[in-house]
Amino acid sequence: MADSKPRYEFRTFAQEFGLVETRMRAWSPVDKIRESSEIYIVSRANNENNTKIRDGLMDIKVFIQEQKGLEQWNPRLKAEFPLKAATIKKEVFPAFGVPMPEFTRDTYTLPQFIEEVVRPHPDLTAVHVFKRRFGFTINDCLAEIAELLINGAAIKTAAVESTDLEAILEVKRRLGLTDYENVNYLVAIKRIIGMLPAPKDWTR
Repeated sequence: MADSKPRYEFRTFAQEFGLVETRMRAWSPVDKIRESSEIYIVSRANNENNTKIRDGLMDIKVFIQEQKGLEQWNPRLKAEFPLKAATIKKEVFPAFGVPMPEFTRDTYTLPQFIEEVVRPHPDLTAVHVFKRRFGFTINDCLAEIAELLINGAAIKTAAVESTDLEAILEVKRRLGLTDYENVNYLVAIKRIIGMLPAPKDWTR
């Protein structure tokens, strides 16, 4: 999912996807299987900036708008650790929407950023997410089924992404995802760790 243009996304979470996964695998061969260990930095004050760390890179995506039940996101920052304190102040902390702490270093490694900046902050939480992602191409959209461990809690996610909104809606219909709730990673993680209330049976 490397297209840098703003993309629309439908994402949902469940313990199992049954026929949805069967249809996805039947209509497209697996393009890629990828595994990654990531750290999401979630903020009590913000659901509109997706901030995660993967492969030593700080990656921030910004929510743009919602149309027809889909969310549009745009890449905002990719920066490699170690990060200068000036970069964290200017580019990273504004995405959290919380008070900025004192910075005691000019440059932060990833462990220093997590242990000295994130963990002591009362409004920020570092959440460890392991992903095993199976990628597909359906109707020129990027689709995936992923097996997740979110702070050790096992769950699955299914997603469809594209710059073409109508193409995603067609894939949703074909896969049988029409009745599933669109839930982005930030909201799902907050529900799982108890930072947001979770609707009853939201993961079916």
